[in-house]
Amino acid sequence: MSNNPYRQDLDQNAANYTVLSPLSLIRRTATVYPEFTAIVHGPLTRTWRETYDRCVQLGSALSKIGIGKDDTVAIMCPNTPEMYEAHFGVAMAGAVLNPLNYRLDAAAIAFVLDHGEAKVLLTDTEFSGIIREALDILGRDIRVIDIDDPQGPGGDHLGDTDYETFIATGDSDYQWELPGDEWDKYSLNYTSGTTGNPKGVVYTHRGSYLNAINNAVTWGMGNHSRYLWTLPMFHCDGWCFPWTVAAIAGVNVCLRRVEAGTIYDAIADHNVSHLCGAPVVMQMITGAGDNDKRDFPQTVNMMTAAAPPPAAVLADMARQGFNVSGCRCR
Repeated sequence: MSNNPYRQDLDQNAANYTVLSPLSLIRRTATVYPEFTAIVHGPLTRTWRETYDRCVQLGSALSKIGIGKDDTVAIMCPNTPEMYEAHFGVAMAGAVLNPLNYRLDAAAIAFVLDHGEAKVLLTDTEFSGIIREALDILGRDIRVIDIDDPQGPGGDHLGDTDYETFIATGDSDYQWELPGDEWDKYSLNYTSGTTGNPKGVVYTHRGSYLNAINNAVTWGMGNHSRYLWTLPMFHCDGWCFPWTVAAIAGVNVCLRRVEAGTIYDAIADHNVSHLCGAPVVMQMITGAGDNDKRDFPQTVNMMTAAAPPPAAVLADMARQGFNVSGCRCR
């Protein structure tokens, strides 16, 4: 036995140690700020307590159909509340989230579903056509759960149940647990496969947590910042901002379609303080027509990446009330 006093009675315990995981972020916010707004999606608003409860029900429902540790759950969905909930609920079941790029063709989607060994697919009905084709290529059974967003264009149902019916089977008091090891896998993202088949990239609970906190710290996002979802959540898990917004008890302003008019409406109507996107989104904003533009009193912070934006675009953004952060890559 070591005589080193630093080795005596100083082991990890519940009072001084917990694994790092984004799950702890939403649990804390739902406890401390239960009645604060978490989600805005058109006329729909939900509090952090309501959002947390739905995540828990999703985790419970997945567990009830046999989904558990290291199983893969794929999702094909735009930036809607269901996509946000999946970024917590899947991990609450111990499973790994695989967000699908809805810009890929059917063959690439089928490859990702096969390579990632997805057991469940949550899919928005807007994409039923390409998902049906991908499932035909996949050639194996997979549980499909349809997401029927009232604000979407609709589409065929491919599964035997829809998302709302499915999560209703989950228990609101489901006792999910943090992983025993923060190196456990949290999400599985794929590249676009421009030089071959898509490549899988794994995020751990620890890495996801640290990236989420880093976003808030480096960007100076204060508590209750209002974040507009112009960046796809399927892209590197939305640069880890689903978890960042939970950490700061912010507001997720969902945006199903990224268009100039919908961006300006969201900024003006919901007092948006932050958004992310590639330079093409900035060009969309600055090039908007008079019918799409709206006045807003606040300065809006935008983070961009992928390529350096042209100086003229940066100048136009500043004139229109946007403060653009320097480029960075994930």
